[in-house]
Amino acid sequence: MTDIDETIDHVREAAADFLNAEGRSGGHVALGIAATVGFALLATALASGAIKPPRRTAARWRDGDAPVAERPRGAFSLILPAVFSATTLSAVRVWNAPSNATRTRAMVLWAGAQAINALWIVLRPASRGMQIAAAMTSAGLAAAFAHEARKLDPTAGKLANPTARGVAFVNALDRKAEARQATVH
Repeated sequence: MTDIDETIDHVREAAADFLNAEGRSGGHVALGIAATVGFALLATALASGAIKPPRRTAARWRDGDAPVAERPRGAFSLILPAVFSATTLSAVRVWNAPSNATRTRAMVLWAGAQAINALWIVLRPASRGMQIAAAMTSAGLAAAFAHEARKLDPTAGKLANPTARGVAFVNALDRKAEARQATVH
């Protein structure tokens, strides 16, 4: 075997391990990736298309009305929340787990969490009570999914966590990349 063949085999094994795809056909794995990423992208696109950010005024800034979390910018702004969502990666691992009732429950919880999060984004709750309800339902569904995912695959359970810091980090990288782009006059 050549070094290239060994490298390719190593990459395949690492991908199968990461996706929890040992013993699964390539078609099953591809369908799982397409279903989870597609569902997450659809929920993100529907929610993003339905909202218009409020106008930022100097008075709102003085009153401390700053965003709670950063919205993704740059080239990744449309796909970053869904594709790099740890719960989506976790859902792919759950999808590839052996078929049983726990797997079904976990996938239903994941899909429900995606749908409810998209709904909350569209509704944009203004009152404190509704914001608390949104946070509690989102956190509750995420925790329930993580609990079910952990039963199937410990790594899937560990992956199921919020990624707001990841979005902020990628936004910082995007800002640095934009700042370094040279302009030719």
